[in-house]
Amino acid sequence: MALESAPVLLSKAEADGDEFGLNLPFLSWPDRREENVRHNPQGGTSFLKTCFNVVNALSGIGILSMPHALSEGGWMSLILLLAVAIICCYTAVLLQKCMAANPLAKTYPDIGEVAFGYKGRVIVSTLMYLELYLVAVEFLILEGDNFEKLFPNIGFEAFGIRIDGKQEYILLAALVILPTTWLRSLDLLSFLSVGGVMVSVVLVGSVLWAGAMDGVGFHERGKIFDLKGIPTVFSLYAFCFCGHPVFPSIYASTKDGKRFPTVLIMCFILCTLAYGSMGVLGYLMYGQDVKPEVTLNLPIGKINSKLAIYTTLINPFTKYALMITPIATAIEDISPIFNMKGANIVFIRTLLVVSTVIVALTIPFFGNVMALTGSFLSSSASMLLPCICYLKICPVSRSSRLELMIIGGILAIGSSFAMLGTVSSLRGIINQM
Repeated sequence: MALESAPVLLSKAEADGDEFGLNLPFLSWPDRREENVRHNPQGGTSFLKTCFNVVNALSGIGILSMPHALSEGGWMSLILLLAVAIICCYTAVLLQKCMAANPLAKTYPDIGEVAFGYKGRVIVSTLMYLELYLVAVEFLILEGDNFEKLFPNIGFEAFGIRIDGKQEYILLAALVILPTTWLRSLDLLSFLSVGGVMVSVVLVGSVLWAGAMDGVGFHERGKIFDLKGIPTVFSLYAFCFCGHPVFPSIYASTKDGKRFPTVLIMCFILCTLAYGSMGVLGYLMYGQDVKPEVTLNLPIGKINSKLAIYTTLINPFTKYALMITPIATAIEDISPIFNMKGANIVFIRTLLVVSTVIVALTIPFFGNVMALTGSFLSSSASMLLPCICYLKICPVSRSSRLELMIIGGILAIGSSFAMLGTVSSLRGIINQM
């Protein structure tokens, strides 16, 4: 997924203090008629920086689940990886066309409002904030799993209750992360979160080293195809390629918007290769025994294993606040009751953190929560909504018959897999509880 790797080289976003383009009012659309709504060739980001921003938006914790996805669907599911990448790249281009058709649209919620008015903004914003919330929950689960891998069999007792393993580390991680959510300026954390690209490189390199040099080897054959696992596989892939909520902000900041489709194609190819490489390496190494987070399979005590796990652990500490802050800002914008300062804002953000801890402790299943996020939210944001908004904003009369057939196919496939994936992930969560 992508939302957890927020781009930080957006010149306009940096000037506004909003790296995501998510901190605009939740239920209102600012009047931008006085703004320069065209691309600024002198003040925008270069082609190279735009490529970096898109890759960083697409690089995230989803790469950890790629071997697990192959274990669910078999080797043939790599074809689905390619298909999901192509669909998501195409729908990202559709978002760019929506913005080109109406220059007042600067963010994803803006596109929703241009297409469907007030209700469109509410729907798009709600899906985005729900996804941010579940990504924050995923971060806590990720911390609990990997800390338990490094320091097993450690626990403590509080108020007569024994807290062990993953639960303990989720609570400790939340306590450490909590002060970062109180910050009014997230510039430093945004700078640190730029490491999404490097994290992917380190993780793939560490897994490759474990297989080639640490005696694990690449001997597992795996299975060719498993139809029952395809809904879960689709959900995990959709999670990995859902950078669409931040693509409009990236597009709005670039010097030359006409080259943005080229940027998207190049970056999606690069990220698909990275995701596919991780999936193939991990599945060849561990086969059907691979865990939802491949780092949990790595040999204990090896330097490269510790490097991979520590790299995985650092990311949530720098990015959790970037997920929670837009949600807190939206809550403050909904009603004057929540439009408070100082200690009251700290109280609201602390409650948000506590709620994510409760969810993480209740359903601490990394793979299933990621699949639920991918099927229910990511597929909607990255496949369904771009097509629907495009058909509304851009007249159908201007669209070719082939384009309409492609969009219709995406809507049919996306909605079907979204429903199947949601049911499958919910069933998996219930079975594990």
